[in-house]
Amino acid sequence: MNRIHTFTAKTKMAEIITDYSLLTIIDRLNIKLGFGEASIDEICRRHNLSTDLFLMICRVYAIDGFSPEIGNLTNSDIPKLIGYLQRTHKYWIESFFPNLHTNIHTMLESCDERSAKILNKFYDDYDDEVQKHLDYEENTVFPYINSLVSGNKGNKFRIKDFEENHSNIEEKLHDLKNIVIKYLPENASQQSRINVLNEIFKIENDLNKHSIIENKILIPLVSKYE
Repeated sequence: MNRIHTFTAKTKMAEIITDYSLLTIIDRLNIKLGFGEASIDEICRRHNLSTDLFLMICRVYAIDGFSPEIGNLTNSDIPKLIGYLQRTHKYWIESFFPNLHTNIHTMLESCDERSAKILNKFYDDYDDEVQKHLDYEENTVFPYINSLVSGNKGNKFRIKDFEENHSNIEEKLHDLKNIVIKYLPENASQQSRINVLNEIFKIENDLNKHSIIENKILIPLVSKYE
């Protein structure tokens, strides 16, 4: 059993940093390293953050197949959750996708012109799709939720509109992975391919966990508030 099942509010915060993904959660919740022997509950209280929400997000990332339920979460958790999701988007835009793009261009240097052109076009189309997905959340969904929590209930938009139009940006990434594994010519640099695939695996996992948080925590929580 993953140890995180046993973590409670009294567990020392330092003990929860067991891998890369859990370290990113700390950063995206704007919690700074250097918390000494303080417990999860102590650190969460310092940051005006629900311990239940913190542990729920950690379990989504650490436990495969974990399906969160909003349970004890309240309306006051919504702004913190939105902040977390926005910082995740920022991390993707500033780190994940630029790293992937750089590695793809390095890989394409060892490919024939036709293969490079096709893959470059495929990635550019995917990049556009990701940007549209993020723009919709940043410019429509999150402002609506923040407005709702602030007491403005006049907006005709509802969270079910987001649920019905929540596009899947993981599928094309899976296709990109298959192209790199199956269809690029053998003379394409092996190490460059591995570097690209490592980036894709990291992004795929993060996208999957992000979708769980939006679909299983954010949408039910906002729907309940509405």
